[in-house]
Amino acid sequence: MTDFPGAPDPTAPRKGLRVLAAMSGGVDSAVAAARAVEAGHDVTGVHLALSANPQSFRTGARGCCTIEDSRDARRAADVIGIPFYCWDLAERFREDVVEDFVAEYEAGRTPNPCLRCNEKIKFAALLDKALALGFDAVCTGHYATVVRGEDGTRELHRASDMAKDQSYVLGVLDERQLAHAMFPLGDTITTKDEIRAEAERRGLAVAKKPDSHDICFIADGDTQGFLAKRLGRAEGDIVDEAGNTIGSHEGAYGFTIGQRKGLRIGRPAPDGKPRYVLDISPVNNTVTVGPVEALDVSALTAIKPRWCGVAPAGPGTYTAQLRAHGGETEVTAELVGDELRVRFTEPVRGVAPGQAIVLYDDTRVVGSATIATTERARAGAAG
Repeated sequence: MTDFPGAPDPTAPRKGLRVLAAMSGGVDSAVAAARAVEAGHDVTGVHLALSANPQSFRTGARGCCTIEDSRDARRAADVIGIPFYCWDLAERFREDVVEDFVAEYEAGRTPNPCLRCNEKIKFAALLDKALALGFDAVCTGHYATVVRGEDGTRELHRASDMAKDQSYVLGVLDERQLAHAMFPLGDTITTKDEIRAEAERRGLAVAKKPDSHDICFIADGDTQGFLAKRLGRAEGDIVDEAGNTIGSHEGAYGFTIGQRKGLRIGRPAPDGKPRYVLDISPVNNTVTVGPVEALDVSALTAIKPRWCGVAPAGPGTYTAQLRAHGGETEVTAELVGDELRVRFTEPVRGVAPGQAIVLYDDTRVVGSATIATTERARAGAAG
């Protein structure tokens, strides 16, 4: 097993768990790796090379897959005093995350690439390789907690600090993956400034490095421009709820449900109020717009459910989160065959097919699914 780069030496003295720390080159993952070492685990750092063309340096706070980031990760590993490797998962990332992202937008849906990366890359490709090499767990800098029950089962819970909670993008993890996941930052209530101060105390140069908030494979943050290069120009109509053409676009993929700005509609609405994107139809390449109240959704159907443990039996009452940085809303939900059917206690606004809905029982993550269809609260609205 030591023939593989990064594999732990089975003859070495056992000290805690053998942990593979995914190090993005940012402050969170560096502090997480340092805390894992401090907890007594045998830690090896790994940076995932996810870009097939990482020559350019990151500008500002965009991206997390550049040469600069890999060097930052290596320097952090050197300071922490752990072995470090760089693993090339660019092809797998392209297929499972980037191409999925493009295909979802082309189909008129709004995907979450970070959630897909956690599902397909960090806790599938990376975890499977880690286990094959003899590691016990994968450690990341996510803000969430894994709780082990008396019967040995694992549950995923929100982070202690709700302001930094990232359990939404981890809602795709199943119990097997949770059994090998470690989130050292999730159970401490510390501000980001305190995490940076801790990194500085530890001598980590990434202490002052800006966070990356954008989609990592779109370095300039121009999602519409990225999609246009991939999908080409496709002119179509912008219509109102009655089907009247009131404008045109160069690609329906450039719009998202609930969008207000950038519609470029010359004719004002009869009531003078702003209009919002209500529906995106790739079949006839039209974008439907209307008043904000037409965005209210009372129910939805979601597909491809993934459960953080045993699937719930029968209908239940939960709270749901619909966006990575969104709030919670009360719902009733039931698994019917392979579909999750959800009804909101109060209508919610701007729900888009392709987004993930994550269900919670208090702080526990029950599971997640991908929104397929929505039911509008206002009769006659596009849905």
